[in-house]
Amino acid sequence: LGRGPATPLALAAVSPPAPVWVPAGCRGAQGRFAYKLFHDLFANYSSALRPVEDTDRALNVTLQVTLSQIIDMDERNQVLTSYLWVRQAWLDAHLTWDKDAYDGIDSIRIPSSYVWRPDIILYNNADDRFGGSMETNVVLRSDGHIMWDSPAITKSSCKVDVSYFPFDGQQCRLTFGSWTYNGNQIDLRNRLDTGDLTDFVENVEWEVLGMPATRNVITYGCCSEPYPDVTYTLLLRRRASFYIFNLLLPCIMVSFLAPLGFYLPADSGEKVSLGVTVLLALTVFQLLVAESMPPSESVPLIGKYYIATMTMITASTALTIFIMNVHHCGPGARPVPPWARWFILHHMARLCCVYEVGESCKSPRRVLGQQARRGDANVLGESPGEGEVGAEVGACPQDHCLCHHDGLLRNVGYIAGCFRRHRAAQRRTSEWKKVAKVMDRFFMWVFFLMVFLMSVLVLGKAA
Repeated sequence: LGRGPATPLALAAVSPPAPVWVPAGCRGAQGRFAYKLFHDLFANYSSALRPVEDTDRALNVTLQVTLSQIIDMDERNQVLTSYLWVRQAWLDAHLTWDKDAYDGIDSIRIPSSYVWRPDIILYNNADDRFGGSMETNVVLRSDGHIMWDSPAITKSSCKVDVSYFPFDGQQCRLTFGSWTYNGNQIDLRNRLDTGDLTDFVENVEWEVLGMPATRNVITYGCCSEPYPDVTYTLLLRRRASFYIFNLLLPCIMVSFLAPLGFYLPADSGEKVSLGVTVLLALTVFQLLVAESMPPSESVPLIGKYYIATMTMITASTALTIFIMNVHHCGPGARPVPPWARWFILHHMARLCCVYEVGESCKSPRRVLGQQARRGDANVLGESPGEGEVGAEVGACPQDHCLCHHDGLLRNVGYIAGCFRRHRAAQRRTSEWKKVAKVMDRFFMWVFFLMVFLMSVLVLGKAA
């Protein structure tokens, strides 16, 4: 360790530890007997043949599947990607030994490629590479029982039903069976009545409700022999919180915004723009949902809600255009028909609480109507000023005003006629504007009620 005499401490540091005493007969016994056992078992063994002593008897194979994780659920392509632990167990009649003859060795672990393995595959595999299980070791026991645990990432086809999206549930089947051995050669059975979910890692989008297992015996058209399989049905329910806050609630809020277009004043020029903007926003949400859904005939529930809302907004925009046309009736328009004046200006206006400036819901309609009719009579008739002028003109002596009397009367009559026509045109225009206002308020409440009922129906049907 260095130049100079070695100290006792240095010698103690480099001296090897004292050996543990082991009986002479036990040194390396397990290693030697395991090597001898492996050599004796596989000296004349072939992994290509089915390990049975009687070829007419079926080999019992038990299957157990443990679901570890749901990696992805592709609704558009209808493919479920999951991480599974597959356990297969069978009896190999050619790999038995007397454990007392090999120093009590009861089991060994060897590569799975050394022994015969059943060709159990996933029937509804949707992987383009079609990869199998991982090449792991098998546990071989002295009585010939073999247990093979292998993890596998599988892509299985799953029939997706999105009729109630995002409040939907799916049933994805995982069917395992032998590809070449029929039921007379391999009797495949499930070890448990359900898949193992004890080691399942929770998924953020899907909730697993169960994984029942069933054994089926099917005779295919290609062959007359029966083929048994074990089918695990994975029961999934979607966690809808993400879609409620990102797709459903914005749609509901935008839908309640659409009827407010009827409340906008017609002179603002933004009534049609609001309806078109809301329609474009719902179209964007509809495209987002359509991109993730499979192109099938079943329309999802949220898609039906979008279509119904878009139809309602299209109808409201068309009604807005019609009402604006009524609002902008010019002075040359016809008077409001009597039935429209009676039904819209009296009954519907009272129902929708639409009144003139200065009126309220508690104002007596008769007094106001009498005052309005009295004012119209004054407009249509001669004003007090006009009567006085006429009286004064009539009282004018003929010898002083004879040359100006006829011309003055004609001018006063022309001015009074123009004034009466102007007031009548204003009255017709104001009546049409009030008709448009009453229709706006009426359709606003109607469409509010429609949006509320559609939202309640969607949520109720989802529940």
